[in-house]
Amino acid sequence: MEQEDLGRLVGYQLKRVQAVLRAAMDAALREHDLTTPQYICLELLDLRPGLSNADLARDAFVTRQSMNVVLRNLHGAGLVTRPATAPHGRALPLRLTEQGAARLKAARAGMLAVERRLTAHLDARETEVLLAQLSDMAESLSG
Repeated sequence: MEQEDLGRLVGYQLKRVQAVLRAAMDAALREHDLTTPQYICLELLDLRPGLSNADLARDAFVTRQSMNVVLRNLHGAGLVTRPATAPHGRALPLRLTEQGAARLKAARAGMLAVERRLTAHLDARETEVLLAQLSDMAESLSG
């Protein structure tokens, strides 16, 4: 395959978009003193308080070890809290603190601006079609 053919590969273009998207997200989050994995973690905990480290790692697409580092930094910054002992089993359920919820709210506007830039050339119908296609692609590879 020749170099110019890479642009015709869906996987290559997805990776290219992912790299540019991550850079834009990192730039927008810098002013809120957050990284992209930290932001995603805060969003997940806002949607589903009480998630465990393992749940967060899976839903944020990182390893448990990486999530341990993310959570240690968020906890140290006072943005998340977890009990000293597990209420049942071994999982320690995590929750946003008031400071964490406030930081998330402040950062969310920047993330929405990045999303608008990402989809600026799509109308609502095209966006829905793209989302369905991306979901189908993920399903076809994960099964």
